[in-house]
Amino acid sequence: MTLSEFQQLVTTLADDGAKLIDQATTASSLEEARTSLLGRKSGRLPDLFKQLPSLAPGELREAGSLINAVKAKLEAALEDRRRQLDAASSSKRNVDLTMPARRQWLGSKHPVTLVIEEIEDIFRELGFTIALGPEAETEWYNFTALNFPADHPALDLHDTLYLGENVMLRTHTSPVQIRTMQKFKPPIRILSPGNAYRRDFFDASHAPMFAQIEGLAIDEGVSFVDLKATLTHFANRFFGTTKTRFRPSYFPFTEPSAEMDVECQLCHGSGCPSCKGTGWMEILGAGMVHPSVLNAAGLDGDRYTGWAFGMGPARIAMLRYDIPDIRILYDSDVRFLYQVSG
Repeated sequence: MTLSEFQQLVTTLADDGAKLIDQATTASSLEEARTSLLGRKSGRLPDLFKQLPSLAPGELREAGSLINAVKAKLEAALEDRRRQLDAASSSKRNVDLTMPARRQWLGSKHPVTLVIEEIEDIFRELGFTIALGPEAETEWYNFTALNFPADHPALDLHDTLYLGENVMLRTHTSPVQIRTMQKFKPPIRILSPGNAYRRDFFDASHAPMFAQIEGLAIDEGVSFVDLKATLTHFANRFFGTTKTRFRPSYFPFTEPSAEMDVECQLCHGSGCPSCKGTGWMEILGAGMVHPSVLNAAGLDGDRYTGWAFGMGPARIAMLRYDIPDIRILYDSDVRFLYQVSG
């Protein structure tokens, strides 16, 4: 093949390519044109490259320049046509660019999470640190070390979710207290948030899996006065100035024991279904750590004293956000989170 014949093939490709591109009216037809002209397997331009070895060696440089020039021209024409088709397609959509965009809600923290974080902040100011532990516990950590008698009903299958022999899903976060006392020497001030599990019926105020927060303070000379002062300070910080009361109670791991109530934040003391008409809402149980618990954890029960408490942040969230039924917290309805987040 002579150089002049090769030039004629290049000119023909340029002319035919321009017409084919101009005739494309859709994105798919434009892609077919590109494949026909530049496709690696069956394109006309690659076929021209195959003709180069038939030229004389002195003609290869000029022939290469010609073929590269037509390639650049075809690529530019394809890009121009693509832009034209995109612009025409956009104008047909009749998009009103002045219309305000839809509001997108990106999500919000769950009210129980918000309550846990607020409680953590209050107790951090009092010198408490956060301590965590496993949710699958042995019977010793969950019951025995906490002074539960072997015949206590909490150890039965109808109350506790067992995973195997002497292994269970923890029924409270109290095992974290035992692990902490084993690992660190007093003074100790910890807050242990986490999930707990019990065989409870799912009703307006109970759930089989629930969040719990427990606190522990151990040192020499710690008294019940310290417990009442700390928890009253917490209640006034969290709810604002409010009425509180402590009622005698019983827990195997504390002695003496008490339950702390705050004025019902839904009815403000007048009585409602959530507080069962009493005007008070229990928020936590507490008491002085039993000497047997201190001894089981490796501390000297004659030298050290301490107090502990446990609360359910879900119940406190119900007070904070005026939620009448705990099941609302588990409905997985994002509209509820949207209302809470404001």
